[in-house]
Amino acid sequence: MKSLSSRVQTVAVVLMGFTLWVQGCSLSELPDLGRIDVDSRAVIKANDETVGDILAAFHRGEAALHARDLDALMQLYAQDYHYRDLTKGDVRKIWENLFAHYSQISSTHVFSKIVADGPKPSTAMITCTGRLWGTSKESGERVILDSWFFEVHHLVSDDGTWRVRGIPGEPPDTLGIPVTPHPFF
Repeated sequence: MKSLSSRVQTVAVVLMGFTLWVQGCSLSELPDLGRIDVDSRAVIKANDETVGDILAAFHRGEAALHARDLDALMQLYAQDYHYRDLTKGDVRKIWENLFAHYSQISSTHVFSKIVADGPKPSTAMITCTGRLWGTSKESGERVILDSWFFEVHHLVSDDGTWRVRGIPGEPPDTLGIPVTPHPFF
């Protein structure tokens, strides 16, 4: 016969599993496997071809990240990329530094909104939540290098290839609180 403590533990595990299931999480999915997904509840205001092309651009970026191919990774960024005070050249230096200090870098992107109006749109806005992971070459520990929540990526179609231009609008007023920039994707 199970003790009361054992039954309480069983109920707690079942409730935790149910909660994760309801929230759309899965214990079998690790958050740093280089996944690019469209949330099942995402708002999509774009045609299927455009969504496929945007996803393909992010998949190329992830493949370049896994291959540690900086030139291929930089193809994801538009020439006129701008985020806060960072340019495409600044982002390249950040990636060089990350490659120097971390191995097994990967990211997770979950798109909750994709807006690209028209049959052949030239711009798109992607709302994304995700993380950038790496293994420290110094400690061997797996660490989160960056994370973002409902970040809006502004993309442009450049000769039929989608590229990240930056974040639309002005950065939010943080009232003097330091904010880590999210220039990576």
